Amino acid sequence: MREAVNEILIRGTREQVQELAFDLPRWPSFLPHYRWVKVLDREGDRQTVEMACWRTGIPLKWRSHLWVLPEEGRMCFHHVVGPARGMDVEWRVVQEGEQVRVTIHHDLRLKVPLVRTALGRWIVGEVFVRSVACRTLAHLKRAVEQEN
Repeated sequence: MREAVNEILIRGTREQVQELAFDLPRWPSFLPHYRWVKVLDREGDRQTVEMACWRTGIPLKWRSHLWVLPEEGRMCFHHVVGPARGMDVEWRVVQEGEQVRVTIHHDLRLKVPLVRTALGRWIVGEVFVRSVACRTLAHLKRAVEQEN
């Protein structure tokens, strides 16, 4: 497994979805599994963020470079600290009629030797990434649709 993809349809507009999804420090206010998201640095259009969440009682924490590209409906991460170091993540937000398709694509080319193996990629991808991303999208959907 070299990639993990999560996707959801949300009733609303691209702008409504991006207003919540692309404002990372706000995530813990509507994503109950997130403990914090901190912007540590800004350099040009790149931010460095520290993120922490729970995966079924297991605390996770990582640091990423982040590029938010609202005009393109995209948000891109490159993990620089933590077990998923080297992983690239891209969010795409696309209007489809009265719904918005949100896709999160994780490229599991990891740098940490232990998790770079096929088993390590499976554990990171299936056990952690897919689970956290699924919860993130479900709560994002709930938050956007409650506003409508």
